[in-house]
Amino acid sequence: MTPDRPARPDDRTATPHRSDDPPFPAAPGHDFTVRRRTLIALLLAAIVLPCAYVAAMAYSDLRAREADATDTTLRTVRVAEEHALKVFDLNEALDARVVELVEGLDDDGIRATETEIHEKLDAIGGGYPQVAAVSIFGRDGDLLASSRFSPPPRVSIAAREDFTGIRDGRMVDHVSRVMAGQASHETVFNMGVARNDDAGAFAGIVSVALRPGYFKDFYRDLLGAGSPMDMGLVRSDGSLLAFYPPPRASAATTITAGSPLAAALARGAESGVVRMHSQLVDDDVILAYRRVGGYPVYVSCGYRAQAIWAAWWRHLSVLVASMFIPSIALWCVIWLSLRRLAAEEEAWERWQAEASMRRSIESAYRQARKMEALGNLVGSVAHDFNNLLMIVSANVQIARRRGAPGLDRELSAVERALKSGQSLTRQLLGVARKQPLRNETIHVGRWLPACRELLCASLGAKVSLVLDVDEDVWPILVDVAELELALINLAVNARDAMPNGGRFTVRARNIAFRPGEGFPLDGDFVQITLEDTGSGMPPEVLARAFEPLYTTKPKGMGTGLGLPQVFAFCERSGGLAAIDSAIGAGTSVHLYLPRALHAPTAPQPPEPLADEARPREGLRVLLVEDNDEVAAGTEALLQMMGHQVTCANDAASALRLVEAARAGEEDKEDKGSEAAGKAGALHFDLVISDIHMPGELNGIDLAEAVQAIVPAMPIILVTGYAEELERARHADVRVLSKPFDIGLLEKMLEKIQREQPARQARDAAL
Repeated sequence: MTPDRPARPDDRTATPHRSDDPPFPAAPGHDFTVRRRTLIALLLAAIVLPCAYVAAMAYSDLRAREADATDTTLRTVRVAEEHALKVFDLNEALDARVVELVEGLDDDGIRATETEIHEKLDAIGGGYPQVAAVSIFGRDGDLLASSRFSPPPRVSIAAREDFTGIRDGRMVDHVSRVMAGQASHETVFNMGVARNDDAGAFAGIVSVALRPGYFKDFYRDLLGAGSPMDMGLVRSDGSLLAFYPPPRASAATTITAGSPLAAALARGAESGVVRMHSQLVDDDVILAYRRVGGYPVYVSCGYRAQAIWAAWWRHLSVLVASMFIPSIALWCVIWLSLRRLAAEEEAWERWQAEASMRRSIESAYRQARKMEALGNLVGSVAHDFNNLLMIVSANVQIARRRGAPGLDRELSAVERALKSGQSLTRQLLGVARKQPLRNETIHVGRWLPACRELLCASLGAKVSLVLDVDEDVWPILVDVAELELALINLAVNARDAMPNGGRFTVRARNIAFRPGEGFPLDGDFVQITLEDTGSGMPPEVLARAFEPLYTTKPKGMGTGLGLPQVFAFCERSGGLAAIDSAIGAGTSVHLYLPRALHAPTAPQPPEPLADEARPREGLRVLLVEDNDEVAAGTEALLQMMGHQVTCANDAASALRLVEAARAGEEDKEDKGSEAAGKAGALHFDLVISDIHMPGELNGIDLAEAVQAIVPAMPIILVTGYAEELERARHADVRVLSKPFDIGLLEKMLEKIQREQPARQARDAAL
């Protein structure tokens, strides 16, 4: 369908709107996505950066503390190494003095001078706190002299490793394991040297017993109370000589084989730093070690990792508190900003929806105003045109009734023109929503097939018609004539859209719309779809889909009232019309008509005419019409039918005549025959009135006022408008649409004449 109605662009549905509406003010731009992403990025930065900073600072602080611990152990172990070296050098000097003291003496000679040697040994070693005893042992390991005992007890060290090692020449300086002295039972470790005779043969050893406690006390003073470090004196084979703080009771007295320190000692390393787990303190330590001169002894200093971690955690807690308390406040601010942004976005969306709704409402309001203005204009033109048609129609009927020899052809041409004018007027009033509807319930499944011939005649021979109607289609309540006119308009448009032929399909099915589905209406509807296979229409034509008087057809081939009539008919029936169209894909028009609540009733047979002859006496008619030409033509016709006519040009004048007639009837009853003669001239059997007239009262107001005065008075209202039609029906009057058929008016008058005796009887009874 093209020319007389627009189609929609590819995937849209056309509804009436104003193409030249002034643009609604554009909403200010708000890029919530960018703002949200910015806030989220700030939040992530506020989380990640402090965390990264704290992590970096924590790592740096841990490394710094480990480096400080390493440096501290190195400095401390150097001090301890200097101290141990002095002690061992002193012991070596003591050993040399003792060797020199007994030089040239064999075992018997030493025993012989034991008392003198004892005093000298006591003088040599007695003044040193680290020295527990200075002893001389013979070739067989027997104790010959001691700085602590005189005479010495019977003690032999023949089986001790330090004695056998020196005797066998495996070592020059030997440091023994920690042991309990055989005579004093004091815990000591010994440092001995070989004593040779004049021939250079092994003659025994000189041994200095050192107290481990001396080293422990020095280490305690060096480290201080509560120190995170520990110190030890260890032989090169891993045997522990002295350790502070005291090791666990279950700890071994030998460095565990396979540990980093044991491996370093086995290699004979001079110094170094290792990380290991110390069983002595049951903790990981950073351990620095140094060899004491050329002696098979090492000094170690360990810094406990637990102490490093404890200090690190304390510093980290302060750092975390100082960093994250402000950061948490910042996180809360950003989080609240995100919440506020979400609320703002929600409010913005609501505002947008309201603005969109406002734009839609304003557009609809402007369209309604436009349609109202067009409707008033069209209705006014149609009303005046109706009056002209009434004048022409009445005079044609007068000519027909009076007989006009030789003018039959001309009168027929005028009657055909009248019918075209009536159709045009009907379309104009339909577009203006002023055409009275005569709604009746029809069954679509039976009614549409009956319209096949009518549609085929409108489509022409080149277009094929396809009917596809569901079996269970609901009945609808519509004006059948308006529905037929709508189908004819659409069929004609489809024919014009398919000049080379095509297919026109009419479908009918039930459809239900529920609230919230996005359809403008809700409820049960029958959807009548009319599709063609034409070329479709461009969007700019679709944009003016249902505008009255708009057409794309050539001049003289279209009025621009086809689709507006279709839309107005559907809207006034309680439904809606919509158009789908795509260029090159044809056009579909959808009519949504509401479901009828009651099934269609079978048509009633016409009432049989009474056997009695038509009353010869005509009716006394009060004709109320503001147009003098219309009134004159109608009066002439009524008089030709044998009725008496009294004319009034407005409702107020007519009401005064009715009141005067009623007053005359009352005077007739009270005063007798003289008043009866006057009242008879004013008595009316029928009122025929136009609805729209100048003055304060219209035809409906007049009818209600007349019924209040004379309840049984028959009233016929004539109108070209649908306005207040429901009120007119409630007023219990007969209604004729302009321009009315004279034959229909004549039938109404005949029926009123037949009912007149019964009505007069009721009036008399009252």
